[in-house]
Amino acid sequence: MGTFKSLEEARMYFEGDRFATENGMVIDEMDENLSVCSMMLTDSHKNANGGIMGGVIYTLADFAFAVLANNIHKPTVAQQVSMNFLSSPKGKKLIASASCRKNGKTSTIINVDVKDESGRDIALFTGTGFKL
Repeated sequence: MGTFKSLEEARMYFEGDRFATENGMVIDEMDENLSVCSMMLTDSHKNANGGIMGGVIYTLADFAFAVLANNIHKPTVAQQVSMNFLSSPKGKKLIASASCRKNGKTSTIINVDVKDESGRDIALFTGTGFKL
């Protein structure tokens, strides 16, 4: 079992992540090795060119990373991350799926795949979490 005893407990904890939750990001699934977070896209998420702002995609990936990292060990903070943007999203929904690549004594390595509702690859995020 992870740090959180239930999905509802994780959702209550991450209500404190105001930037993510006030921008519509939600936790859909979570277990010891996986978290899935999603958001509905609106006009307020668009950049000056009419596409989805890169920071929106990054924040969703970071949120999925945080949910899984803190379910593995709470508290965990991001130590280093990288993000590759692969495609522009189509449709109205983004889904970020985080999986644990390595769970060490003081750090975790987590990969996050961000896709749109059609399954199109949008971004790849890799993060190292430092266990406090």
